Parts: sequence; C-alpha cells; structure tokens
Amino acid sequence: MWLIPIIIVLILLITGYILLRRLGGGTFPWIHFYTTGKESGFTFKEINLLRKIAVENKLQNPTSLFWSVKQLDGSIKGLVLKFRALGIEDEERSQKLIAKLYEFRKRVELSQPKYKIGIKSSRNIVQHQKLRLILQGFDSFYTSVVENLNKYLALSYPRGPQLPPGFSWKGKKLGVHFWRLNDAGYFFQTKVIDDYIDRKYPIIHVSHSDNLVRTQKRRSVRIECNIPAELYPMRVINEADEHPEDSRGLRCKLVDLSEDGAAVLIGGRAKLGLVIKLQFELAGKVIIMNGIVKGINFDQKRNRSILHMQAQLPSTPMQNAILSYVYNIFGDRYGTTKVKPAVP
Repeated sequence: MWLIPIIIVLILLITGYILLRRLGGGTFPWIHFYTTGKESGFTFKEINLLRKIAVENKLQNPTSLFWSVKQLDGSIKGLVLKFRALGIEDEERSQKLIAKLYEFRKRVELSQPKYKIGIKSSRNIVQHQKLRLILQGFDSFYTSVVENLNKYLALSYPRGPQLPPGFSWKGKKLGVHFWRLNDAGYFFQTKVIDDYIDRKYPIIHVSHSDNLVRTQKRRSVRIECNIPAELYPMRVINEADEHPEDSRGLRCKLVDLSEDGAAVLIGGRAKLGLVIKLQFELAGKVIIMNGIVKGINFDQKRNRSILHMQAQLPSTPMQNAILSYVYNIFGDRYGTTKVKPAVP
C-alpha cells in the first residue's frame, strides 16, 4: 500500500516537469526559473506572466527578467510593437499587461543595492548636494554643498525669505533636509559655525553630524527634463480629469517627471496645497497629470518657483505613456534628460 502514494507523487512531479517544459518551450530548465522567481519575491501568477514574456521574446536566459532592467525594457518594447502591429495596443487588456511589466521593472530597479545603501554621517554628503534648511520662525531656505571638509560643510549662501537688516547666520541652529541620489530622504540638525557674507561668493560653514535620520525611501524613478507645459489651477482634486484643455493655461516648464509626480518651474510665487492640472506632450502624445503642490522652492532673486506636485494616480494608458518616456523605452529622450530616483 505504501507504494501507491510514492507512485502518485512521482507521477505528479513528472507531469509538472513536462508541463513546465511544454509551457516554456525549448530546453530551458523552467523549474529553476520558477524557483528563482519565488526566491526573488514574485508570486506564481507573476512568474507565469514573466515566463510568457521570456518565451515571446526568445530570451536565452529568462531568469534575467528578475534582475535586469535592460531585459525588461527590451521585453516591454517588443510587446508594445507586437500590440501595435496587431492593432490592439490601446485595448484595455493590452494596456494592463504593459502596466504590469512596468510595475515589475520598477520593482527590479528599486531592489538594486544602490537604492538601499544609506549613510550615517554628513561627511558622506557629496559636493553640489541640494539642501533645504529649516530656521525657526521662517519659511524654508535652500542651499547646496560647495565643499565637504573634515571639520565642516561649506554651503552656498542660503536663498529664501527676506531676512531682517544686520542678520547673521553665525550661531543659528538649523534643521537640514535633503534627498540623496539613488537612495532616500535624510534629516539632521546642525549649527552654523560662521557667516561669510562679505566674500566674493558668500558662503556659510555648518557643523557635521553623525546622526543622520533616513526618512522616506524612493517610490518611483524620476527623470530630469525640460518640457514645455501648461498649468491649470483647480478648486479641488475631485475636479480632476484627463480631458485635454482647449484654452491656454499658465505657461510653465517641467523640470522633472515620474509616474506619481512632477516638478514645475513657474514665474512668481505659489502656495502649498494648490490643486493643479498639467498638460504637456511626450513623444507626440498629450499627457494630463492632476495633483497637489506639496513643496515649493522660491527663488526670490529671479522671482520664480519650482512647484513639487504629488500626482493623482493616472489612468493606465496615461501612466504607461509617462513610463515609456521615463524609462526611455523607444529612445525618445536621449541627450535631453537624466534619470534619477524620485523625490516624493
């Protein structure tokens, strides 16, 4: 009697092996593919989808889909071109499949070690890093690292609200926020050692801190860009839609972009909490993004602001169009932009 369970198990194993080989095609060991996928944190349904993509694109090493953004980019491009040839690119089912692949791509990229390695000391901050300074009683100030020396940080003279006559930064206690490339947000407290406003290029020196607090991690990939756009203020986010506007909006410029937000350069000043609709073009397609202004960098000298908008989740076709440009799937933006992780 004990032979019957063993025989049943063997039959199931052999059947499963044959099924995986037939589903996958070729001679690739698909059991290893599924095992690697599970070890990488993918569900069986997700692994099955990636297997189909690997077969469709005739990948020599299908397991590379679990770690290679290059392979995923090529697979996405191949799938989109196939859907276009069949005339089904805009169908809901096609768009959802493409969106799923973009989600895999983001997941694979953000799981890379470069996005997880943090720093503990301000001595590790790189030159030209942009910082936001918090001084009690004032709105935010903005600066960047001129030089990182052993005893202090040399910062460009802070830009921000108007200061009272005779004001000196020396001795002031500051809170410092910054976003580190390929990493996350950080915060630390420091004190201004000296104020060199009388120099040809005014700077301040601030003390180092070995108590950096790592805050929110990156949620998406964002690119720097230089794209003309139009801005339409709204009363409430419930008014948001993705219908192109016929009337002219406020001319502005996108300076960075991701699937869940954007930074917009405008003339003058704006208020936090402003609800806006952005309209612009990517690769010949009209893109609509709606969201709320969560941060503002105001340049008083030039009387202009950069608005950091947290976007409402776009529709699937709109999100796919944005991600196609962000990931440069069809080479639409070579030489015009740089990729960087997003700042929420």
